[in-house]
Amino acid sequence: MSLKELVHNCKKGNRIAQEQLYKQYAGKLFGVCLKYSRNKTEAEDNLHDSFITIFQKIDQYKFKGSFEGWLKRITVNTVLQKYRKEEYLSVITDNTEEEVTIETGYVEVELPVLLKYIQELPNKYRLTFNLYVLDGFSHKEIAALLGTSVGTSKSNLARARMILKEKIEKEIINIAL
Repeated sequence: MSLKELVHNCKKGNRIAQEQLYKQYAGKLFGVCLKYSRNKTEAEDNLHDSFITIFQKIDQYKFKGSFEGWLKRITVNTVLQKYRKEEYLSVITDNTEEEVTIETGYVEVELPVLLKYIQELPNKYRLTFNLYVLDGFSHKEIAALLGTSVGTSKSNLARARMILKEKIEKEIINIAL
């Protein structure tokens, strides 16, 4: 079944087409959810919520631009909307404008360990870090997505980087011992 046929059948509410769409894209979208979630269980919930939104809004897709990009955008927005509703994103008062760089020399940190560290970040830091570093959003875009200011976005990124730097440095010490 071609992408057009698959989307067309999903628009008609065809359960077999929806299942096929899910099977085809769930893995990639789960990766997106995992980046923005605190753990695997929360990522699974976010994936489920994202597919509900995708199936509700699939009639809005007009075959302009990448379908996978459209799916990812819906997924990110669904996850961010959930955090905004649950008030995980409290505004902090001080705005650290400077960028913090993580320089620990050449250190190889296993991807699962790094992902674990990112997932352990407080929500506002994790979301800002992922949007800026992993997805390439600007601070202005992040502020709009999360309902904060540009200064808060910069501050949250700086704090996320500091926390990650500390965790990586502790990992280096543990490896050395």
